[in-house]
Amino acid sequence: MATARDSISCSICLDLLKDPVTTSCEHSYCMGCIDGIWDQDDHKGFYSCPLCMEIFSLGEPENRTPTCSYAEPGDVECDFCSGRKLKAVKSCLVCLASYCETHLKPHYESPTFKKHHLVPATTQLQEKICSHHDKLLEVYCRSDQQFICYQCLLDEHKGHETVSVAAEKIAKQRELGKKYQQRIHGIKKEKNNVRKTMKCAMKNSESIFTSMICSIEKKHSEVKKLIIARERAKGIHVEERLAVLEQEVAELRRRDTELEETEDHIHFLQTVQSLCVTPESEALPSVVDRHVSFEDVKKSASGLKERLEDVLEKEMAKISGNVHLTLDPNTAHNQLYLSVGNRNVKWDQCQLLEYPDHPHRFTFYPQVLCREGLSEACYWEVNWDGDGTVCIAISYKGISRKDRGSFSTFYYNDGQTDIPVPCSSRVGVYLDHKEGTLSFYGVSDTMTLLHRVQTTFTQPLYPGFGCIICK
Repeated sequence: MATARDSISCSICLDLLKDPVTTSCEHSYCMGCIDGIWDQDDHKGFYSCPLCMEIFSLGEPENRTPTCSYAEPGDVECDFCSGRKLKAVKSCLVCLASYCETHLKPHYESPTFKKHHLVPATTQLQEKICSHHDKLLEVYCRSDQQFICYQCLLDEHKGHETVSVAAEKIAKQRELGKKYQQRIHGIKKEKNNVRKTMKCAMKNSESIFTSMICSIEKKHSEVKKLIIARERAKGIHVEERLAVLEQEVAELRRRDTELEETEDHIHFLQTVQSLCVTPESEALPSVVDRHVSFEDVKKSASGLKERLEDVLEKEMAKISGNVHLTLDPNTAHNQLYLSVGNRNVKWDQCQLLEYPDHPHRFTFYPQVLCREGLSEACYWEVNWDGDGTVCIAISYKGISRKDRGSFSTFYYNDGQTDIPVPCSSRVGVYLDHKEGTLSFYGVSDTMTLLHRVQTTFTQPLYPGFGCIICK
């Protein structure tokens, strides 16, 4: 009957296996030992197992542990391998040792190791041992909130509320699960409240604007009716006046004919003088009402429109959390041209602007920061077009500005993350400074999350923009 040592010993040198390999007949040898034996059999053209003499058509044994199984820096090494250590796959909490696949075999095959507790290979075995009694920490003391061994349970922790480590793990998992469920429930409740609030706000805004529009349309209709009625009244007056004038014209023509036929020159001159003078009382009144210009109404409506737009803009800013950002000219690189009240920036590599020297100015890369430092929850959008790559970022105020390192500070923790998403000409940025959340969205008819960072912010953040040449 094979012993546990037989399974980890080389049948040639009778020592513990070094660089173990296993033949197809399931016999294990040191790589060096079996190579030495088979080197002597090269002239035969075949190879055989030194124990059972099984013949192999291939000249090399199977290597049960490939090259990648050797322990690399950071891996847990097998405590029983001599020479170059193999990577451990399991650690035994009873033996307090770590084993590779080959040296672990007795734990699976021998009844002696049947009750041993195996865990994934770890370098923290000593942390699982009681520093007072050198025994495994298998008990958790809830009274003192620490791990103890069974000897501690009989000594200084006697009478304390204790449970097994496994039981405490299950209890903590249940507790965490309960907290997670409560948190999820709270988030769902908050989400429903937000939906209800938004629905109510939508309903109120619809009602207010509908009422306002109806009122304006009603007044508009009334004014139109008044104008039409006034037009009709004026039209009737004009028609009546025209009839009178036509009679007067006919009378004048008749008298003119009579004068043409008279041969009394003195009478003609006396009469024609009276015909040329129109009495002031009979002067034709104006039919145009110059008071109906609505100039006062126009001015009032214009003022009301401006006030309404101002109020709506402020209220919409409160609802959306949008922030009004302006670019800081003192930070702008001399290839960047600011315009539209420092709300637009244009990159021109061929023209250098003569900005004055300033300690806050970027001088190495074409970058610019905003004036506003953000320390609350807010949202803004950026529109861009043209060639090259646009960088949209936030940063602390004290970043480097004069050297090559000034650009890497626009990465997250000096590291670059490639995001496989479609390019968007409009990017929305949401910042929740208190919660440590920064999210970027592609904005079109819908909003697509591009990337989200969860961290801790310790200072106000300044939105920034930069440009890169695409080659």
